[in-house]
Amino acid sequence: MRKMLDKLISWTGLVMAAVLLVAGGLLTWASNFVAENVRTQLADQHITMPAGPAIEDPLIKPYLTQFAGQPMENGEQARAYADHYILVHMNKSSNGKTYAEVSSEYNKLKATAGADQAEVAKLGELRQSLFMGSTLRGLLLNAYAFGTMGTIAMYAAYAAFGGAALLFVLGLLGLRHAATVTPTTVERKEPALV
Repeated sequence: MRKMLDKLISWTGLVMAAVLLVAGGLLTWASNFVAENVRTQLADQHITMPAGPAIEDPLIKPYLTQFAGQPMENGEQARAYADHYILVHMNKSSNGKTYAEVSSEYNKLKATAGADQAEVAKLGELRQSLFMGSTLRGLLLNAYAFGTMGTIAMYAAYAAFGGAALLFVLGLLGLRHAATVTPTTVERKEPALV
C-alpha cells in the first residue's frame, strides 16, 4: 500500500511539473510578446525623451533625467513622459484644471450672449490642447500598463519554472523511494481466548 501511495504522489508531482513547465513557457511567450509589442508601438511614434532645458523644471527633472535624450521604447519611459512631462505642462497651461472642466467652461462661455470672442477662442485652444494631451497620456499609460503586465508574466514564468523544477526533483526522489520500499507482511493477531 505504501509503495503504491508513493508512486501515486510521485507521478502526480511529475504531472504537475509538466503542467508548470508548459505554463512557464506560455508566460515567457506572453511576456516577450508584450514587451516586443510595447517596444515596437512606442518606437514607431519616434518620440525622443526630452533633455536639457526642457526638463529643468523640478516637477520634471527627477523623473526624466534617467531617460533624457533616449528614444521612447518601454513602459517606464512612457509613464515618466505621461505623468511628469505632459501632465506637468497640461496643469501649468490650465492652472490644474482638467480637460472636462475647461471644456465645460468653454461651452458655457460660447453659449453666453455677448461673450468676448477672443476669450472664447483662447479657451477653445486650451480645450483642444488638453484634449490632445489627455489622449496622448492615456495611450502612453496603456503602454505602461501592458509593459507592467509583461513584467509580471515574466516573474510568474520564473515561479512556474522554479515550481516545475522542484516538483520534478521531488517526484523523482519519490519514485526512487518507492522502488526501495519492500512490501511488508501484516501480522494478523488472533484474539486471545479468556
